[in-house]
Amino acid sequence: MKSIMGAEPRRLLSAFAQSRCLLAFDFDGTLAPIVSDPDGAKMRSSTNDLLAELTCRYPCIVISGRSLADVRRRVVGLGLKGIVGNHGIEPFQGTKSGERRVRNWRARFDAALRQETGVRVENKTHSLAIHVRHARAKGRARRIVGEVASKLEGVRLLGGKEVINVVPIEAPHKGMALERERARLRCDTAIYVGDDETDEDVFALDQPDRLLSIRIGRKAASHASFYLRAQPEIDRLLRELIRLRGRKCLWPTRTLPRTPCATLPRDGRGDSDT
Repeated sequence: MKSIMGAEPRRLLSAFAQSRCLLAFDFDGTLAPIVSDPDGAKMRSSTNDLLAELTCRYPCIVISGRSLADVRRRVVGLGLKGIVGNHGIEPFQGTKSGERRVRNWRARFDAALRQETGVRVENKTHSLAIHVRHARAKGRARRIVGEVASKLEGVRLLGGKEVINVVPIEAPHKGMALERERARLRCDTAIYVGDDETDEDVFALDQPDRLLSIRIGRKAASHASFYLRAQPEIDRLLRELIRLRGRKCLWPTRTLPRTPCATLPRDGRGDSDT
């Protein structure tokens, strides 16, 4: 794994930028810093402005573990060509039967974790996020989650930073979502930036001629080819991508009302990615 900001990788970045390239980003830990309260997650104003400028030059999407409604309100007005929620399930794969199954799962996890202080089970309609950041006994909470999941049919567990995601085993993952969006937007190549275990489904696609995979934070076990040292470096990458396309606005978008990041609605639940 190499730094994407090194001399040789930047030449590769330039080659991708000159192609019909889709830019795709995770949200928590990538566009926005990880925070102790997932509901308060937001992009820095600098990242918000850079992303708005970037969408004029490339087709850009966000693929998040958050619910579609949750992530949508955090990126409103930025000119994105697509938003994918629930690790790839929304907006195309959600079903009423799936929603009922997730509600049943939540009841099982709620009962098993009732005595675990600081654990929160979040129903994201098509999947669950079990938050353990504030758990008094994180190891025990994770063990209980694994035990409950082993007794349920059709469950896939996805690890995350202080969160365990419970998704239907047949649900599309982030890698499948990226491929679907690239085909929909008729792009030849893609650059994907993520930070967590849930992003490994993209990194593992192993398409060096078509996919440039960048992880936030170096990790030897990751399938990503390149890394940024820490989340604040996302601004440096966005600036470089803007520079590589020049000042021309290649992808004009309809102007939507902008919602300042600092005044996001508080009427939904978020996950910490997720």
